Amino acid sequence: MRNLERIELLKEYCKAESENPFNYYALALEYRESEKPAAAELFEFIQSRFPTYLPVYFPAAHFFYEEGHLQKAKKLFEEGLALAHILQDEKAKKELANAYQNFLFETDLE
Repeated sequence: MRNLERIELLKEYCKAESENPFNYYALALEYRESEKPAAAELFEFIQSRFPTYLPVYFPAAHFFYEEGHLQKAKKLFEEGLALAHILQDEKAKKELANAYQNFLFETDLE
């Protein structure tokens, strides 16, 4: 399936199942390379509408880091780590902590 076909299908899923954060997440991932403003908007939408949807924090932080929005990326890493702690998701906590440490090292942010 081509990217445009996946995007159209995911848009339909978002309309049909508007309370399922995964559909928006998958669409944001598809948009990351081709439609960066749409990806940014979707990542922000997911975080505001579904703040406990843990899977979005890692790719969203990485996306904003790549786009040069370092403070936004830092905030997402920190919020994702806090949420992983609350949800007691050790795997996500380790992955986010490792990525966050790499981010801090690469950007010299503290």
